[in-house]
Amino acid sequence: MSVLSIVIPIHNEEPSILPLYDRLTAVLERLRKPYEIIFVDDASTDRSFDLLANLVETDHRLKVVRLRRNFGQTAALAAGFDEAQGQVIISLDGDLQHAPEDIPALLEKIEEGYDIASGWRKNRLDHAVTRKIPSRIANWIMAKVSHVELRDFGTTFKAYRAEILKDVNLYGELHRFIPALAAFYGARVAEVPIRNLPRSNGGSHYGLGRTFRVVFDIFTIWFLLKYFTRPMHFFGKWGLTSAGVGGGILTALAVKKLWTGNDIILEHGPLMVLGALALVTGVILFCTGLLGEVLTRTYFESQGRRIYAIREIRSRREPTIADGAHGGR
Repeated sequence: MSVLSIVIPIHNEEPSILPLYDRLTAVLERLRKPYEIIFVDDASTDRSFDLLANLVETDHRLKVVRLRRNFGQTAALAAGFDEAQGQVIISLDGDLQHAPEDIPALLEKIEEGYDIASGWRKNRLDHAVTRKIPSRIANWIMAKVSHVELRDFGTTFKAYRAEILKDVNLYGELHRFIPALAAFYGARVAEVPIRNLPRSNGGSHYGLGRTFRVVFDIFTIWFLLKYFTRPMHFFGKWGLTSAGVGGGILTALAVKKLWTGNDIILEHGPLMVLGALALVTGVILFCTGLLGEVLTRTYFESQGRRIYAIREIRSRREPTIADGAHGGR
């Protein structure tokens, strides 16, 4: 088994592949540790795969995974993690914005006992309005939501202990939030300053529009971290509140109708509709919570998933009667 696995998702990075490979192998050779490099080609339309296929013929430590279509960065990373055989897995982008020379700094934190060493682009080169400011706001919100004090959730450049990734299922665009998801299972996370280099070729695959998707992802992470194993605590709370308000309004109107005999529909029609809607909404939310509990139970029981993660087990085996009898012969 390799000690290190380097996972690099790529999509149309033809000009960067050979320089990245040369710099990466130079760094890894100096570490003097067994390693493997896994490139995941996310259905590139340029010659990226052809270059990688040629490199595979000359380096037995190189593996190339080619996806059938463009699934996105999260899926590409997941494919690389599934193929990785190393005890420590390092992911980075293939556009040369991440310096392979920073890998030893990430490994140093892993060797200190941390489970995840996350890169921090201390001096970002992105445009302030479209990338820097939205990123800082999103990182601040994410740190508060997840209680993981990172200043840069978005970078792909991270080092992981392999066993930590087994507790994290990736989908959507959640790759940037792996530290938060892993921290849910008790992972220890450290932040390491890394260089943020200008792209040598082409432009970024992401624009300002991604900010809105990040907001949705933050809400998803907040819900998963807080209510994943107990969805009724979220939906039930708001369901009972809404149903209580609606029921109170309708009860008050019914009492007034019985007491005064007035036409409630003419006098308080909109309020009666509001009360009915609140009551129905409350019932729907409560039922959603029940369905969520059922789905959660089905997920964990059918797939054998655990709601906890064990860091280590230590025990001192006491001799049994059978051991004593055997040893006395």
